[in-house]
Amino acid sequence: MAVGMSRPRESRIDRADSIAIVTTVADADGAIDPDDLPDGLVIADETGRVICFNSAAARITAVPRAAALGRPLEHALPLEDLKGRRWWALTDPYGGLATRVGQPERNLLLPGGREVLVSARYVRERPTGPVRRLVISLRGTEARRRTERSHAELIATVAHELRSPLTSVKGFTATLLAKWERFTDDQKRLMLETVDADANRVTRLIAELLDISRIDSGRLELRRQPVDLSAAVERHIQALTATGLAPDRFLVRTRQPLPAVWADPDKVDQVLGNLLENAVRHGEGTVTIEVAPAPATRDEKGTAVTVSDEGPGIPEESMGRVFTRFWRGSKRGGTGLGLYIVKGIVEAHGGTITVGRGPGGGAEFRFILPVGAPAYLA
Repeated sequence: MAVGMSRPRESRIDRADSIAIVTTVADADGAIDPDDLPDGLVIADETGRVICFNSAAARITAVPRAAALGRPLEHALPLEDLKGRRWWALTDPYGGLATRVGQPERNLLLPGGREVLVSARYVRERPTGPVRRLVISLRGTEARRRTERSHAELIATVAHELRSPLTSVKGFTATLLAKWERFTDDQKRLMLETVDADANRVTRLIAELLDISRIDSGRLELRRQPVDLSAAVERHIQALTATGLAPDRFLVRTRQPLPAVWADPDKVDQVLGNLLENAVRHGEGTVTIEVAPAPATRDEKGTAVTVSDEGPGIPEESMGRVFTRFWRGSKRGGTGLGLYIVKGIVEAHGGTITVGRGPGGGAEFRFILPVGAPAYLA
């Protein structure tokens, strides 16, 4: 298939070049316009002169198309590495090893300090023959910078959250070691209970950080086994009432029969604990938990768990950001990572989670876990 342009004739791309381009939708005559490609595309011929410079390349590099076409590549695209070395002289695509097939993506600089992500493909007529075309892909660095900012914000948030409990642990332990005999048993117990609570907080923060790392890299491990979601809900409510909450603060509705759900019980507990804690902390009135069979779709079955409260709810404009990192709503406190982790856990099980407004006007979270029985039981 040929890939063509309706613009200057020298910018037309032949079949040899097309193997280096990920084509998307072809038009009626079987060709696409390089200007339709989302990334910058630069192609140099066997002499090293630019024969294609699409509009994305012009936008990313701030080099006009007319100023690039027909010029030697090192002049049209004068790239340097981060050490100031001229990139084309350093890599020598036309005179280097004949076994090379290209260059992996890396961060390079244009004059003026403009950063650009560059990868290259060497097109040869035979495996060790001379380079007939040099196909270069260009991308801006905005997406990478957003990722780097997100990672930096995550590190800063966790570091801030760790500072308070670690300061408390250090202060109380130093005080106890220095003045143990001066305190009564009740005072010692109070300080040790505070140290224990702060140590648990540090452990939870580290666990959240590890969960985020596994979710982002797709390495969240699930140890599936039969899980009784109704019993898990009751267990969490008993734990909350044991901390002093009134039993009538919670209303549980279970619709039978429930399909058998195979899931990671620890991860399910993490999801339930986070949703119930949020409902208690940020909501008001009765917290209603409903466990019911999910509507079957395409012969798939699952169980739906809905947690709602009677508080002020979540503003409509914020609902799209609830499951993003660092979302905390109108009240401060916490890392803002809990719901992001909840969504990652549910989706790792093949399920879905949504947020809306409950019957009582408060927030309503609903997640569905599919049956997910192991293949050997199917």
